[in-house]
Amino acid sequence: MSSSTAPSRALRAWWQALPLSAVFVLFFLVPLGLILMVSFWDYTQYELRPDFTAKNYIAIFDGCASPGDLCVTLKTYLSTFKFSFLVWLITLVVGFTVSYFLAFHVRSATVQTLLFVLCTIPFWTSNVIRMISWVPLLGRNGLVNQTLVGMGAIDQPIEWLLFSSFSVTLAFVHLYTMFMIVPIFNSMMRIDRSLLEAASDAGATAWQTLWNVIVPLSRTGIIIGSIFVITIVMGDFVTIGVMGGQQIASIGKIIQVQTSYLQFPLAAANAVILLALVLMIIWALTRLVDIRKEL
Repeated sequence: MSSSTAPSRALRAWWQALPLSAVFVLFFLVPLGLILMVSFWDYTQYELRPDFTAKNYIAIFDGCASPGDLCVTLKTYLSTFKFSFLVWLITLVVGFTVSYFLAFHVRSATVQTLLFVLCTIPFWTSNVIRMISWVPLLGRNGLVNQTLVGMGAIDQPIEWLLFSSFSVTLAFVHLYTMFMIVPIFNSMMRIDRSLLEAASDAGATAWQTLWNVIVPLSRTGIIIGSIFVITIVMGDFVTIGVMGGQQIASIGKIIQVQTSYLQFPLAAANAVILLALVLMIIWALTRLVDIRKEL
């Protein structure tokens, strides 16, 4: 290879990467830079004042240094983390089970494809419509309560089925399970089936094969699905607002409320802190596997 060939290839590679890099910078890095900049601005009820002040970050954690009860910010973050953990755990169990069934128990490729497409059908509709569909089911006079009362299982309608932590978690699982199924199913389909036969020939039980062969080889898909689910739930405010009856706090909900009251610097500071936490979680998860092998 001549010495002039390598620079020309490098130049072509840079030109090929330029359009995507420009989109990344223009629509991702520049908005993030603006949010970071505005988070240090001052504001009043009527205007934004370009400045460099840390009072927005100080206001977020106001009262958190005092002993006793947790401050509002920490309580809100704990609530957000609680939903993220619960939704992650449930979607992981459901997503892994569905993916395992499709990948290893459905022999026909046609049936496999049809079942996979069937799993995606709910995602052809709006998230809001799918959320609202739970209201006539879980409401005080909804189908579930009417059925239970009619069967004699309960005397009074169950109040916590709707506008509660239960309904929020249920809606999250309904909305985002597919984000866990797709990467795990993709990882499982890449597993060499001869490894399963070798484990069986070595005397491994079905559970031993699952735990020692399938789970480690599906780890990349699990991590990718976990990143999708956790990051989406951490920033979600629509689902919590609708299914929580505007009674449950989350960081995304606080940012949305602050924005509606034109407190843009305070909302930007909250967004920066939330982004930093999400990036730390993503960094910790990506340390477990090399995601580049899956892409």
